[in-house]
Amino acid sequence: MKRLAVYCGSASPEDPRYLELARDVGAGLAERGIGVVYGGGRLGLMGAVASGALDAGGEVIGVIPDALANSEVANHDCTELHTVGGMHERKQKFTDLSDGFVTIPGGVGTMDELWEAVSWAQLGYHTKPVGLLNAFGFYDHLIAFNRQMAEVGFVRPAHQGIILSEETLSALLDKMESYRPHTPIFQMKASDL
Repeated sequence: MKRLAVYCGSASPEDPRYLELARDVGAGLAERGIGVVYGGGRLGLMGAVASGALDAGGEVIGVIPDALANSEVANHDCTELHTVGGMHERKQKFTDLSDGFVTIPGGVGTMDELWEAVSWAQLGYHTKPVGLLNAFGFYDHLIAFNRQMAEVGFVRPAHQGIILSEETLSALLDKMESYRPHTPIFQMKASDL
């Protein structure tokens, strides 16, 4: 994995652990020689991931919609900063530029990015690992919900291993490096669906 898209919040929660985690993720990726592709902002966890990676000598590629770039939240310290027309184009660029996805704590936008990466993997638009960093138990309920969807039958057995979850970055990256793509829906027979 040469580059990973990092999905996270643009907010700065009161609990300082979240910003510290984001900085550590950026630094940890840089120390392993993995470039960061992220939302291109300088605020919140996004900015902390970028700062952590840049301070550790890593590559940071930002992808920001023009509406946000024009509102002065763009991080011009990035190695590269791509301005795109909208959110759909942004997520496509994340997919094109990265070898996988890591989601750390965030809000609605982060969830949108995570679920789209999972959905695209199920369908076969990409075969890249989708990692979920469950630091501080932040995603315990989401992991339980994903398991419930599988138990009820809304997530096919072949796709139940798409989300790779760990509590530490090192364990998550190890799991992502050994990921073997599943059979996507596009390659399944109607009887398998």
